[in-house]
Amino acid sequence: MFGSSADPGQNNCAVAGTVLIPTRFVWRYGGRRVFLSGSFTGWSEHILMSPMEGYPTVFQVICNLTPGYHQFKFNVDGEWRHDEHQDFVSGSYGIVNTVFLARDSEPLVPVVFTTETPGRFNMEVDDTFMRMGISDGISSEVAPTISATDIEVSRHRISLFLSQHTAYELLPESGKVVALDVNLPVKQAFHILYEQGISVAPLWDFCKGHFVGVLSASDFILILRELGNHGSNLTEEELETHTILAWKDGKSHIIRQIDGDGGLYPRQLIYAGPYDSLKDVALKILQNKVSTVPVIHSSSPDGSYPQLLHLASLSGILKCICRHFKHSSSSLPILQQPICSIPLATWVPRIGESGSRAFAMLRQNASLSDALSLLVQADVSSVPIVDDGHSLIDIYSRSDITSLAKDRAYAQIGLDEMSIHQALQLGQDANSSSGIFNGQRCQMCLPSDTLHKVMERLANPGVRRLVIVEAGSKRVKGIITLSDVFRFLLGGWQL
Repeated sequence: MFGSSADPGQNNCAVAGTVLIPTRFVWRYGGRRVFLSGSFTGWSEHILMSPMEGYPTVFQVICNLTPGYHQFKFNVDGEWRHDEHQDFVSGSYGIVNTVFLARDSEPLVPVVFTTETPGRFNMEVDDTFMRMGISDGISSEVAPTISATDIEVSRHRISLFLSQHTAYELLPESGKVVALDVNLPVKQAFHILYEQGISVAPLWDFCKGHFVGVLSASDFILILRELGNHGSNLTEEELETHTILAWKDGKSHIIRQIDGDGGLYPRQLIYAGPYDSLKDVALKILQNKVSTVPVIHSSSPDGSYPQLLHLASLSGILKCICRHFKHSSSSLPILQQPICSIPLATWVPRIGESGSRAFAMLRQNASLSDALSLLVQADVSSVPIVDDGHSLIDIYSRSDITSLAKDRAYAQIGLDEMSIHQALQLGQDANSSSGIFNGQRCQMCLPSDTLHKVMERLANPGVRRLVIVEAGSKRVKGIITLSDVFRFLLGGWQL
């Protein structure tokens, strides 16, 4: 299929006179004779790979490659194979592995195998990012530096993966998706959100035969603030009978918030199809400032008879990224950087620092009204709750508001009279039977944690943010969200 075998001694896989980067390819899955072929040989030559001394099942070869994008494949005992633990795509020669080489990569450094880490490397580009663990005499407290090229290499590989995989891969093997009819009373709708343990649900309009929007915890926040507004026309009695459709239409002036460009948040439904790329889904979530988008499929050309398949979120997409690069994280140099060294979180401004965005925090005795106002006006999804020394105690999120639906608690309390501590306690009491609050409410990380570690934590279901704290004291240093991570990883796009 790929032509005849090349001279076993050949390892210079580029045209003379061009910039060449020494690149080591490793096959660590055994065999008697292993060859390498790729786009850099025109797929017409096979390069013999040699067993590594002391590791007879691990084969390697070093090729001098030109900068850019390359594809390759292994021939193991006459059978063409690819390494499933490295980046791969489906191309003209079946499934092939891929690698991207930056122009300013540095010369080769040796690979060291130990008895504790046999076969540690699959394939590696021997440039600066492969040696970030070497201190060179620098204190371990100093964050390693990373070049702009290495950042772009990581972004390119993640972008390539997201472009080649679809929303269909987010669908679980089994599960349920809750949708609400627009003619359902608002009160009943929020009881359903609370009882189902969800904070958002797509809206179905039976007359139109389409999904027309979503109802979220943010709507409930706006409703409660409107009920507390003495000049409001919305009364508690109306809340009992008001439909979702009436709320969305009659109170549209409340939910029309101005964004940073002076425009209005779109009122039409933001959704994705099952065959949209994961990159397109992530960009829709980021660009429209929503937490989730429904995945809807219709086999009809006019979009009739739509099927609601899933609610796609950044958490699910991040889980796909972590799973795909689990055994080849070294191909993403940015993952080993501590989050304090890369611009992707919101940090508490230092004393005397100007020009920084104010960081929202509240004390336990602050009123629930203060918390809701801060969530809406600062356009944030959560607020850390701290003590007088700014040490983290808890966190109040938009989704916590649904706990007030239990036993019509919203009708029995005053937003100015209830403290955040009382509101959180009410939520814990309401959900104690489900085990939601058994130590998993407030997720934290350290400034020294690597991006890889942070991504793995954020990929867990229900985790949308990590509060960055100081080791020991738990003093709040900042906060990092799913949106922060994706804006950084997709930094080359208009978000």
